Amino acid sequence: MPNVYFRAEDTTPEQAKKRGESPESPHVASYSGLGHEAEEERHDKDKKWVRWSSSTEMGDFIRDAARGREFTVEIEGYNVEMRVGVPSFNDRTHYMRLQLRKMSRRIDRLAGIKRECDKLAHRGAHRLAKGGFGLLGGWWAIVYYITFQTEYGWDLVEPITYLAGLATIMGGYLWFLYISRDLSYKAAMNLTVSRRQSALYEAKGFDVQKWEALVQEANALRREIKTVAVEYDVDWDETKDLGSEKVKDVLEKERKKTAKRDKDEDEEEEDEDESEPEKTKEDKKDGDKEEGEERREDGQKQTGP
Repeated sequence: MPNVYFRAEDTTPEQAKKRGESPESPHVASYSGLGHEAEEERHDKDKKWVRWSSSTEMGDFIRDAARGREFTVEIEGYNVEMRVGVPSFNDRTHYMRLQLRKMSRRIDRLAGIKRECDKLAHRGAHRLAKGGFGLLGGWWAIVYYITFQTEYGWDLVEPITYLAGLATIMGGYLWFLYISRDLSYKAAMNLTVSRRQSALYEAKGFDVQKWEALVQEANALRREIKTVAVEYDVDWDETKDLGSEKVKDVLEKERKKTAKRDKDEDEEEEDEDESEPEKTKEDKKDGDKEEGEERREDGQKQTGP
């Protein structure tokens, strides 16, 4: 079987100096992701081709050769040099960027609906918090009036305030058992906001699952295009394909939120895995104890009268 050799255009000393590299070290000529669209910098007679080692993985060669304009394939014994034009970054990511633009328009439209619902939900939660402060202020005024402005005085108000405070603590404890979360202002606000958000999303026809799937798919496309940009040594301006900075901010925010949620789930799974060996150890101890008791009973039966 004949050997197959791959050759790539080498960097001239002038090009290496321009790129800040050592002129003595061979590198694939770089056309900044333009591929076959790059203007011919050197004539064929001036080009220097470097043959890559046969032990080089094909993927590594393609990744490095993608920064050039073309590469050649030579089959041993046939004296034939086949030149292969390298697709540019725009060629390689054309349909991916078209799909990303289409998704970005949908995300921009849905983000407006989501932003409006979130704003209304947070506004309602703040109104509820202000209403709670109003109730506390009203209760303080009633206690003050009965204590100092009526004949009942503190003798009547003291047991009432004590029972009211105890009832508040009991209600807060029951609420903690119901939501199984931290008994804090932040947890109460999050619960109130999330319920209000769900109601507004349903009223506006906003599907949360479809939204999350759309955002995840868009972020996956972004990641894939960025990977190609790294291979081509190109600075990809994603704002042009995303349409606006708002869409970029939405995708980044959702990506961080997903990463945080996955991290929390992994920590919960680790905690469960750590608690399982302890339970297994305790069960084993109980089992050994029961087995020992059974053996002692059998021994007593055998040695009995």
